[in-house]
Amino acid sequence: MKFHWLIWIPRVLMMLLILFVSMFSLDAFEGNHTIWQKLLGFFIHNIPSLLLVATLFITWKKPLFAGIFFIVLAILLSIFWHTYENPTTFLIFTVPMLVVGILFIIAKYLK
Repeated sequence: MKFHWLIWIPRVLMMLLILFVSMFSLDAFEGNHTIWQKLLGFFIHNIPSLLLVATLFITWKKPLFAGIFFIVLAILLSIFWHTYENPTTFLIFTVPMLVVGILFIIAKYLK
């Protein structure tokens, strides 16, 4: 049985996670700042999303590398931002990245 479609599941999930993280950058447009300060804040808030997009683009054709990278990134995210202290934050940000990493590895070995 061919599993060509299986590689798209982690890709789409990662895209959805990137969109979800990007949604939080919209709060940069609140307040009494100039438009340039708001745009700068918006860009700064989107740096993690841009890095995730770049990572997904670089690892697009390398599912094993993508899987390992996203698992390591989830662990580092949990340690650096202490998402392990709050179960909700852990479930929203860390677990999806772990799942994506595992799905990339599964897709690589079932291909």
